[in-house]
Amino acid sequence: MSTTIEPQHRAGPREWLGLAVLALPTLLLSIDMSVLHLAVPHISESLLPSAPQMLWIIDIYGFMIAGFLVTMGTLGDRIGRRRLLLIGAAAFGVASVVAAYADTPAMLIASRAALGVAGATLMPSTLALISNMFQDARQRGVAIAVWVTMFSVGVALGPVVGGALLEYFWWGSVFLLNVPIMAVLLVAGPRLLPEYRDADAGRLDLASVALSLAAILPIIYGLKELAKDDAGPLPLLAVVAGLVVGVFFVRRQRALASPLIDLRLFRNRPLATALVAMLFSMLIAGGTYLFVTQYLQLVVGLSPLRAGLWLLPAALALIVTSMLSPVLAGKIAPARVVAAGLAVSAVGHLMLALLDSQGGLTQLVVGFLLVYAGGGPLIALGTDIVVGSAPPEQAGSASAVSETSTELGMALGVAVLGSVGAIVYRSQFTAPEGSAAGDTLAAAVAAAQQLPGDAGAALLAAARDAFTGGLNLVGAISTVITVLLAVAVLTMVRDRPAGDAEAGADDAVPAQAAS
Repeated sequence: MSTTIEPQHRAGPREWLGLAVLALPTLLLSIDMSVLHLAVPHISESLLPSAPQMLWIIDIYGFMIAGFLVTMGTLGDRIGRRRLLLIGAAAFGVASVVAAYADTPAMLIASRAALGVAGATLMPSTLALISNMFQDARQRGVAIAVWVTMFSVGVALGPVVGGALLEYFWWGSVFLLNVPIMAVLLVAGPRLLPEYRDADAGRLDLASVALSLAAILPIIYGLKELAKDDAGPLPLLAVVAGLVVGVFFVRRQRALASPLIDLRLFRNRPLATALVAMLFSMLIAGGTYLFVTQYLQLVVGLSPLRAGLWLLPAALALIVTSMLSPVLAGKIAPARVVAAGLAVSAVGHLMLALLDSQGGLTQLVVGFLLVYAGGGPLIALGTDIVVGSAPPEQAGSASAVSETSTELGMALGVAVLGSVGAIVYRSQFTAPEGSAAGDTLAAAVAAAQQLPGDAGAALLAAARDAFTGGLNLVGAISTVITVLLAVAVLTMVRDRPAGDAEAGADDAVPAQAAS
């Protein structure tokens, strides 16, 4: 094995300044997740895309990020994590300019795809560099909490920043926001960020890259499409095809001397448990967010801006608990902190399970706040467990696997829980003859507006009750899953304080064996 890392080196001022630089792309990527949705009406008016083109404009970015995370994480281990980060930052800036001035739907789709590929270099590179720069367990926990917090800040600021830009500028301004941030990263990165790579990683296996893309992309596509009302057999076939290719990918990794992903990482019980917990936690979060935002706008009747403001308390709670988690984990075992957080989330999900369609705004906001507040420790400490349990030279691979689990979890949440809620809605609500109101609550709201007085009110009340029934079932399912996750974390993750630098060494993959 060849690496420049010195064991137990404590971070100094340069590393903390470097963390501030690494926080910038994290903040930017989380803002980017929400601002485009606000710009959709403006893009539609300006470029006149067809319905399929508009869907690709929205989805292609997420597809590319999810598909290339594993490849980019491993590539960073081989060519240098700082080098890959800077290459990705430059590409992200250029693609942002192209997207901002796109004059056709095809040009915008292509630039969004390029943004996704470039974005896939940023998240695993930043997280891997943090794990290398902060080798002390306590310092690393705080640094990762800051990283997670910046992501949460971006989620909270996205609607505000995007709304302000679209109020005063054209839709392309939401992409130009990326350029100055990437410029700061390109200037400060070489001065503040050290370089890390595994000199014994071997050559990048292009066949494995192709197999990983052929496995992940169809699965992500299929899961997203299955959540739609008019999904045909193609999405299911895509998922099956992706799983089949995934089997061949795993078999190839086992046979290679220098695999794209060293599957021995998953023998580490804390790492594997944290990955599974984050996967299911993001599954729940994705499905819950989908229903909460619709409830605020279509059941309570709030405008998009007011609905976004009511979501801010939950985002702020996530920020607070993410930052407090490493402090608590220094005194209490991380597994107990995560399990306690999951218990808080379970209470929030239970409140959503008991919600009704009349006057439920306060209960919804408090329940959603508890869901997010309880998820903070798992995101912060779970990520720390994953990157801290892997050998230093495989930090990029471990970071990429962590990010991939969250991407898959979000897609699964929208697809699975979204479908569960849709089934309940259609089973409990009967639309008038010849009306499309039975498909979705949004369609029912539109149909009710076309009916006179009492008839429209009755239709709307029935549709809202049916939708809330779907939300209740999603809340109940999420409560059960969250409780099971809490038990799994307490059982499978060793009970040790976060500051114990030697703890877990016997669970980790030996560095020589993993290289």
